[in-house]
Amino acid sequence: MPQTIQIFDTTLRDGTQGEKVSFSADDKFRIARRLDDFGIHYIEGGWPGSNPKDMAFFEKAKGYRFKHAKVVAFGSTCRAGNRPADDPNLKALIEAETPAVSIFGKSWLLHVEEALNISPDANLELISGSAAHLKEHGKEVIYDAEHFFDGYKSDPEYAIKTLLAAESAGADTLVLCDTNGGTLTHEISRIVSEVRQRVDAPLGIHTHNDCELAVANALAAVDAGAVHVQGTVNGYGERCGNANLCSVIPNLQLKMGIHCVPAEQIGQLSTLSRFVSELGNLSPEHRQPYVGKSAFAHKGGVHVSAVMKNAVTYEHIRPEEVGNRRRVLVSDLSGKSNVSYKSGELGFEFDKTSEKSSQIVNRLKELENEGYQYEAAEASFELLVNQISGQAPRYFDLEGFRVIMERNAQGESRSEATIKVRVNDRVELSAAEGNGPVHALDAALRRALCEFYPEISAMKLQDYKVRVLNERNGTGARVRVLIDSAHEGKSWGTVGVSENIIDASWQALSEGITYYLMNQNSKPKEIKSFNENEILTS
Repeated sequence: MPQTIQIFDTTLRDGTQGEKVSFSADDKFRIARRLDDFGIHYIEGGWPGSNPKDMAFFEKAKGYRFKHAKVVAFGSTCRAGNRPADDPNLKALIEAETPAVSIFGKSWLLHVEEALNISPDANLELISGSAAHLKEHGKEVIYDAEHFFDGYKSDPEYAIKTLLAAESAGADTLVLCDTNGGTLTHEISRIVSEVRQRVDAPLGIHTHNDCELAVANALAAVDAGAVHVQGTVNGYGERCGNANLCSVIPNLQLKMGIHCVPAEQIGQLSTLSRFVSELGNLSPEHRQPYVGKSAFAHKGGVHVSAVMKNAVTYEHIRPEEVGNRRRVLVSDLSGKSNVSYKSGELGFEFDKTSEKSSQIVNRLKELENEGYQYEAAEASFELLVNQISGQAPRYFDLEGFRVIMERNAQGESRSEATIKVRVNDRVELSAAEGNGPVHALDAALRRALCEFYPEISAMKLQDYKVRVLNERNGTGARVRVLIDSAHEGKSWGTVGVSENIIDASWQALSEGITYYLMNQNSKPKEIKSFNENEILTS
């Protein structure tokens, strides 16, 4: 059994093919950086040339130096009738300028003869020609043998020939794909073992969850000789999803003793899971193994009594090993360790026994009960800690705001926001229009503050997400707003919660600006003297 496994993350490509899963180019870049920090070996960014979003991601990736991971561009073998050198898909893969590429080809004669409508030999030429062309351009080539297990069960000799075609052309890794997700675990073990005897190149595994076996099948493949595992964070992906790396990684590393990611990073697994779901505007799956909120939750009776004496009685690992926490539902006794971990991640160090630590824990419990989440809102968390520590900067105070939205009979709408803020002893009243109420409020706030803090013009609102927290209340439900702001390549998240979406947006907007001013060490610009009751009007 291999002692080290390469982890290949395809959240940004295969994961986005799942229903309701969507990331902006900026989201994808933030996730890629987080995956790199976590220790993932390969990050598949998308299909270059297929859409503007993926093109924008690869442009961003060109200018960033990843510490650990290799960014991978994905595409198919060249189209039938094209020379590899003239094929637009292969050209796009090369122009993406990633160190590695992943190309898929057909392993199943059903697809060769009915989908591609070409001969079996012609398919082998497509595979070998495409791989050889990419190798000539200095790429590490990861060959995805699409529908391999179905093809092998139908015609094992031809399926092996497709792998040998890629191997002979220089492919660095041969990935066996259970594309339809219908292969059982004992079949995976047998087939991978048999293939291992026929090819020399390293084998990888790519499984789907249509039989709810994606994780088990990935582990079985490793046990049979695979050294490269593909999957997605939270198991996102087409139909029933892909192999969930949030389960694959701890199973390999903590259960099987096989190295996947740096030991010091696996404790960030739960935070990574929530970070990706938050940016995808998706509700985290509470019952997800290892990283779910309920993974180490205990409720009443014999379980609680035993766990309080010795957690091993009902927990297969310590939750802290994956960055999760124990929860006793009848009386929530946990909290300080979670706060300590998150605080340390942001550079804060607290004595768990201090009064300050207790205050942070208690306040976080209150806010979590109200619907706040800080996994993708680190700026709000940092401001909260500063506030409890008595170090919170005050750059402005809200005196009040009003937002108006109008819509005429022609379906045209306009939004206008008026805001009054105080900076020291000065009051600024400002109004602005926007293409929506939040845009108008953002513009009015910036206009009100720009005379005091001109540097505000350099930051921008990068993304805005809303999630309904208690859907049963209908239009009166509480919502959580997550806002991403950015300045010179750095981005930060802030959060607001309220039954009123504008009020929640105000919380996130104002904290985003406060965080920016704090990191700029801003001081209010001196304004000429006015009478005490005079109001500055923009």
